[in-house]
Amino acid sequence: MHSLDMAASYKTIHPVKYYRDFLAHDIRPDGRSLQKFRPMSINVGSIKTADGSAIVKIGNTTIVCGVKAELATPKPEEPNLGYLVPNVELPPLCSPKFRPGPPSDQAQVSSNFVAEAVANSGCLDLRDLCIVPERLAWVLHCDLICLDHDGSLLDACITALVAALRTVELPHVSYDTDTEATVVSKDKKSKLKVNSSPVATTYAIFDDEIILTDPTNEEESLSSGIVTIVVQGDKLCSVHKPGGSPLTEMQLQGCISGASKRAEYINKLVDTALASLKT
Repeated sequence: MHSLDMAASYKTIHPVKYYRDFLAHDIRPDGRSLQKFRPMSINVGSIKTADGSAIVKIGNTTIVCGVKAELATPKPEEPNLGYLVPNVELPPLCSPKFRPGPPSDQAQVSSNFVAEAVANSGCLDLRDLCIVPERLAWVLHCDLICLDHDGSLLDACITALVAALRTVELPHVSYDTDTEATVVSKDKKSKLKVNSSPVATTYAIFDDEIILTDPTNEEESLSSGIVTIVVQGDKLCSVHKPGGSPLTEMQLQGCISGASKRAEYINKLVDTALASLKT
C-alpha cells in the first residue's frame, strides 16, 4: 500500500488520533502551526444589483454578503429606529452537512449571532436609518450566503457584513407629512454611517486543552469545544461558546489577545479593499 494511501485510510479510521499525532509536534495536518491563521481575502462592491456587497474568503470558507435597502414603517415601540436584518444562508452546495429545505439550526444560530454582534459593537446607530419618526425608515436586508463552509464561518460572516455595510450608499428621501408622498432621489446619495468594525475570531479546543486558531471544518468537527470571540478595537464585544470543553481564564485571555491582534490585521485588509473600490 502506498504511504499516502495508508495515511489517508489511517485518517479515515482514526481521525482524532491522526490529528493528535500532528498536534504532538505543534503542527496541524494542513501544515499550519497551532496559532496560525489561514490566508484571507476581501473583495467589495462586486455585486452591482445590491446596495452594498462584499466577498470574504478565509482559507476555503467563502461568504458573499449583499445588502438591499428598502423603505418601511418603524415599529410602534421604536418609532425612531430603522432595521438591520442579517440572514445567514447555508445552502447544500457549501457543505455535505446541509440538506435542501428550511434553514438549518446552524443557519438560524449564525444569523442571531451576527445580529447580536453587530448590535453589541455599536456598528450602526439604527436612529441613522430613520427618515421620519413613526412614518419612514430604512430596512437593510443583509443576505450572507455561504458558498464553501470550511470552518470559522462566523469570522467570515462578520467581516463580510461590516465590509458590505461600509460600501452602502443610501439615496436621499423626502417625505411630505401632509400627502404622505415619498420621493426617492437616486442621484443624491449619502454613505451609510458605520461607527465601528467588529471582528470575530474562532478557536477550536482539541482534547480539552489544545487551542487551535481559525479551525477548518474538519478541526471543528473533531474538537471538544469551539469559542468565537468578537472584539471592536480593544473592547471585547461578545464571547460565543456553545457548550463543549471549558476554557481556563488564562486560555480565554490568550484567545482574546489573539483576537485583538487579528482584528487590527483584518480591519487593514477591509480598508485596503475599500480604498481600491474608490480608485
